[in-house]
Amino acid sequence: MRDPSPTTQARVARHGGREALALALQASRADTLATFAACESALPDLRVPLRAELNPPLWELGHVGWFQAYWVQRNPQRDRGVRADPDAPRAAAEPADADALYHSGRVPHDSRWRLPLPDADTTRAQLQRQLDRTLTLLAGAPEHDDALYFFRLALLHEDMHHEAALYMAQGLGIAIDDPRWQPRALPPPPDALRFDAGSWRLGSDPRGFAFDNERPAPERTVPPFEIDAQAVRWAEFLPFVEAGAYTRPHWWTDEGRQWLLQSGARAPRYLRPGGDGWQRWRHGRWQALDPAEAACHLTLHEAQAWCRWAGRRLPTEAEWELAAVVQPQRLRWGDVWEWTGSPFEPFPGFVAHPYRDYSAPWFDGRPVLRGASFMTQPRMRHPRYRNFFQASRDDVPAGFRSCAA
Repeated sequence: MRDPSPTTQARVARHGGREALALALQASRADTLATFAACESALPDLRVPLRAELNPPLWELGHVGWFQAYWVQRNPQRDRGVRADPDAPRAAAEPADADALYHSGRVPHDSRWRLPLPDADTTRAQLQRQLDRTLTLLAGAPEHDDALYFFRLALLHEDMHHEAALYMAQGLGIAIDDPRWQPRALPPPPDALRFDAGSWRLGSDPRGFAFDNERPAPERTVPPFEIDAQAVRWAEFLPFVEAGAYTRPHWWTDEGRQWLLQSGARAPRYLRPGGDGWQRWRHGRWQALDPAEAACHLTLHEAQAWCRWAGRRLPTEAEWELAAVVQPQRLRWGDVWEWTGSPFEPFPGFVAHPYRDYSAPWFDGRPVLRGASFMTQPRMRHPRYRNFFQASRDDVPAGFRSCAA
């Protein structure tokens, strides 16, 4: 793309026409294959332990191609966009057993380690054929939002899985050397941003692509608030750790205390004290920690406990979105996913899009995260995007910013 800025790339993903989408689909696939190749080099047998936060790399690779084929090539109502019937009879899969192998809604997580998956070369060849067919269909698609909806969905779905592959690699100690996916140092904290009371229309408007949980956009009353201009850095978080906070229950919520007992955590994941300061586990080895980087791989419980210790609180998602949209030059985001104090729940009038498994199964009280991380594809970095993970996840590159208590 001529303009590689995250804002432009995010706009292409949600509003771009056929030509821009074709380039983005090819770029996304190139990154998928490059990250898989790094895993393949580090894990010649491509075996990983059976853990809830992991998937077999071969399954992940086949799944992104299957998803694209299922919703684009095999979907007889792809031109109808969000009005498509997800249960409409589909064309046969290629290979014939693809649904039984890769349909994430029907293939239980733990069974994926026992599936007779095609080998890496066969899977790569399948992905190339699938992408070629997608690009052919895209070239003939009408230039309107309904007809391009599933192409955009497939693109962003692959981008999500690419980020998941990066943090799975982190957990497995696999080095990913591409400079695009490395954390960056933040400056000393600027002055906090202050906002008067007002109303805010939360979520996305009807134009272009949006995920179903972003619509319909509700109006919210927002009291006056103060919010950090950037994410909390290790420089601000580590004094909490060094004060023994992981052994002092009064800083933690009931759920946080339960997490401490179950996990045995005494410091953030991937961190340990070293002779000359703190060290982090990255690229399969212990390295000196840069305290200017955003605090990362934190659970919601750790974010909440720090806020109690510091006399702060997490922002609501309405506060976060208002600040990011109204003050885009002053509110820095995109260094880590950011926990908020809001539960992931449907907006009033929510209607699930054809990909039924995306949002509705997860309206279970888990929190919303906002922003993006250093592992996120720029196309995914949108100020109105709502991410959602269980509060105890610390494999995800998540941190937080705080508000006045």
